[in-house]
Amino acid sequence: MKKNLASLFVVCLVLLNVPSCKIYSFTGANISADIHTFSMELFQNRANNGPASLSQAFTDKLKLKLQTEANLKQVTNDGDLQFKGAITGYTFSSDAPVAGATSGLNKLTINVQVEFLNTKNEKDKWSESFSRYAQYSSTVNLSSVEDGLISDINNQLVDDIFQRALVKW
Repeated sequence: MKKNLASLFVVCLVLLNVPSCKIYSFTGANISADIHTFSMELFQNRANNGPASLSQAFTDKLKLKLQTEANLKQVTNDGDLQFKGAITGYTFSSDAPVAGATSGLNKLTINVQVEFLNTKNEKDKWSESFSRYAQYSSTVNLSSVEDGLISDINNQLVDDIFQRALVKW
């Protein structure tokens, strides 16, 4: 019994003295201790359609996620982490054909191209396209559900980008 307690005590002492060079959070973010800021350009809407507020809504959602879940401070230029990109697609399509009808479900898809740079680690740099969609019934008027669909899709896209940039398990 005393041997087990002594072993446990030694393990605890060792673990307390092991230095850490990363900051871990409950969101899974794995952020180097020297990263404190991020900068982000407005994600321009380069898709042929979509509401005028689409760019601002997406950009704001990504900024909020970085501020609240990664505890990073936004700066105007030259952040430790830098994000830029564009909304490259905003499309509607039929998704679930139904006998005797054109479609039972329709789908809204949003595509975003993101360029990421970690200025503290030049190897941590990428450019990637992200795509997410949401379905809605073909019997529903699009204008009545469009804002909700955009919000849901933006949440998914922001989560994907956050995971790609900051969760490095």
